[in-house]
Amino acid sequence: MNAVVWQPERDGTSNTERFMAEHEIPDYASLVDKSIQDPEWFWSSVVDFLGIPFQRQFSQVRDASRGRPWTTWFENGRINLSEACVDRWAETAPDQTAVVGVRESGEHSSLSFSELQDRVARLAGGLMALGVKPGDAVAVYLPMSPEAVIAFLAIARAGAVFIPIFSGYGAEAVATRLTDPRPAALICADGFARRGKPVLTKTLADRAIEIAGGIDHVIVVAYSGVDSPRTPGRDVDWSDLLRAEPVAAVPTEAEDPVLLAYTSGTTGRPKGAIHVHGGLTVKLAEEGAFQAEIRPGDRIMWATDMGWIMGPWMVVAGLANGAGLVTYDGAPDYPGPGRLWEIVASHRITFLGISPTLIRALQPHGAVLARNHDLSSLRAFGSTGETWNPDPWWWLFRDVGAESVPIVNISGGTEIGACILSVNLQQGLKPKSLGGPSLGIAADVFDAEGRPLRNGVGELVIKEAWPGMTRGFWGESEGYIETDWSRWDGVWVHGDWASIDADGF
Repeated sequence: MNAVVWQPERDGTSNTERFMAEHEIPDYASLVDKSIQDPEWFWSSVVDFLGIPFQRQFSQVRDASRGRPWTTWFENGRINLSEACVDRWAETAPDQTAVVGVRESGEHSSLSFSELQDRVARLAGGLMALGVKPGDAVAVYLPMSPEAVIAFLAIARAGAVFIPIFSGYGAEAVATRLTDPRPAALICADGFARRGKPVLTKTLADRAIEIAGGIDHVIVVAYSGVDSPRTPGRDVDWSDLLRAEPVAAVPTEAEDPVLLAYTSGTTGRPKGAIHVHGGLTVKLAEEGAFQAEIRPGDRIMWATDMGWIMGPWMVVAGLANGAGLVTYDGAPDYPGPGRLWEIVASHRITFLGISPTLIRALQPHGAVLARNHDLSSLRAFGSTGETWNPDPWWWLFRDVGAESVPIVNISGGTEIGACILSVNLQQGLKPKSLGGPSLGIAADVFDAEGRPLRNGVGELVIKEAWPGMTRGFWGESEGYIETDWSRWDGVWVHGDWASIDADGF
């Protein structure tokens, strides 16, 4: 059994400690138990503690009358993800940096919260002027960039549904995500650079649209300045939409869809997991606050793409907590293996999300590349995507982080919309461990007969509903039940194996 190798300084200033003190909860284990046993108290208290703005206050926290798989949250409430992430900070901290965009070339730009709000409100107005209505889908095929963040928030602001498409996909994979539902519009870049080579995004998008059978509007971002083909009457310039009159956030119900996140399709046809304004916003804001300990004024970056769930996670978990984002459109080890550490130092990143695969790629180049940069701003690493093996975990923790920067290891999924398991810094840190259940998640490990299992490997399950869960797969309600809820009655079976040790890690 692994020992705890890192403990926090418990000085009462962390988000978790302040929340526990406000509710007179003696220790973290008690908070986990209470968050699971009394979800009405927990999620209502999270909304209050984080000041998450609802356009209309909810009348009850959850309604499970249709059965656990179809539980709805924040009944009769109205909330728009865009307002929760942008508007309140544009009012209270207008000049604070909201987004920094770093390009593979080394160029960078930044937007304050007031500037971000202006662009989001104008793009939303431009989309509405094109005829995009609440409930319509809008697909986004952009590199990880400020434009991708603006697009996500503007689509939410217009009451439409954001479909992020991984910027590295070819035409066939893009076409799959343009077929059902058929988006009202596609936002794409003319192109961008990856490892110094041009990616002709617009050409790929045109081919995908042809395969998918057409689309009404294509909004083209002049991102790289390459000469790209245009279709008159269909294609419009991003810069033209940004000249539209800014609009306020559309009134959206808590259960209105905001994100259609496609699974990778490695085990079958990609499925579109439906996420909603209320559940996604509140769950990701909570995770940012209590797992990553994100605070107003922080700078966070996850080495990811908007087409993976960690892209939307970074946007909501960061902005909803008043932190600035750092986006990077290139390979994190290009033009050299020190690029990631250079970005951390240059932009004073406080929380850096990585994957074990990335660390395994950087480790052979040595920790000296990290130590050559000032990483003193870093308070924590985030990690997800796969399990760790010991050597790279220890390299990151000991050689790069000098045993003072904890690794917040998390596990969830596209359908989860968030995390099932997560390190919380109040627990301390065990090597490679996922800590325990994310707050409010009734996670367990079952044996083959559906009984709780300890000190052995079994099925990772969730025994209660949670706000961030998918509201089903687009057009496949039966597939949703069959995939996640059919093995044991009222139990979500995730498909991962896990174990719980004697200390509950």
